[in-house]
Amino acid sequence: MRAAPLIGPRPRRGDARLVLPPHAPGLRIGLFGGSFNPPHEAHRMVALTALKRLGLDAVWWLVTPGNPLKAHGGLAPLAERIAAARRLAAHPAIHVTDIEARLGTRYTYDTLAALAERCRGVRFVWIMGADNLAQFHRWQNWRGIARLMPMAIVDRPGASLRAVAGVAGTTLARYRLSESDGLLLATAPPPAWIFLHGLKSPLSSTAIRAGSAGR
Repeated sequence: MRAAPLIGPRPRRGDARLVLPPHAPGLRIGLFGGSFNPPHEAHRMVALTALKRLGLDAVWWLVTPGNPLKAHGGLAPLAERIAAARRLAAHPAIHVTDIEARLGTRYTYDTLAALAERCRGVRFVWIMGADNLAQFHRWQNWRGIARLMPMAIVDRPGASLRAVAGVAGTTLARYRLSESDGLLLATAPPPAWIFLHGLKSPLSSTAIRAGSAGR
């Protein structure tokens, strides 16, 4: 059977500026959001790990204009963060995007819902670090995100136990898949999530910014 051809975005009224990376029904695509302020090697490691262990065809980095749960002081301009992320990614299956800014969405749920509606048939997986799972219950419509697409939680130093024992981790515990079922995640009906162990880079954008400020 021939693979479905890659298709580009289908512009709609008000979407003239929205350009999506290549996608097609049936492709498995990870969505990895964040401020990337600055991007660092741990971001790349997360993407490469997801590509391999989840059997993804691509990972889209959704570089956000700003995080509603974080102060915006010290946030580099979006264009600078996009450029730095593209230099770092340096992989044909990692696509750095400013989709959220072009959509005009503020919250993750709204961004993911818009992508799911525009890219019907694509097997999206939401990717985030264990530190984010620990505070996931504070996100706008976090239960809606869990119902929208499968999720992959990537281990972070000091966050593993706190994450799975937190509000979201315990609420969603019955939907957790075995780590050995990583290749099945993208096709699992949501809610479904998996915890990927073994990737514990100490790098963080906050620490890098603090180190730069102290020089």
